[in-house]
Amino acid sequence: QVQLVESGGVLVQPGGSLTLSCAASGSIFSIVAMNWYRQVPGQVRELVAEITDGGSPTYADSVKGRFTISTDKCKNIAYLQMNSLKREDTAVYYCNILYGESRDGIEYDYWGQGAQVTVSS
Repeated sequence: QVQLVESGGVLVQPGGSLTLSCAASGSIFSIVAMNWYRQVPGQVRELVAEITDGGSPTYADSVKGRFTISTDKCKNIAYLQMNSLKREDTAVYYCNILYGESRDGIEYDYWGQGAQVTVSS
């Protein structure tokens, strides 16, 4: 069983900064990728940033230059540093991991509970 615990969702003013964190624990042998998605009510969940094991991070065009994804591989924690926040960044942010439980090559997909980020004055 895997657990993903997200933290950091708050109310922040436009132009402000915020860091989300996502701690993974449980039956994890290896992590293939750690990703951040976001979703606005009534809209499709969109990929914000992703980082694969040994790969370079990639970002949605809407957040390039403002958001940074990073990981602490020793602790299985992913971070999303968000700068220059805009009202349109308001959403529920979800952490997602692709992982393996053993050397058998099977990959699993798991989601965090979501963290509400509201950008408003």
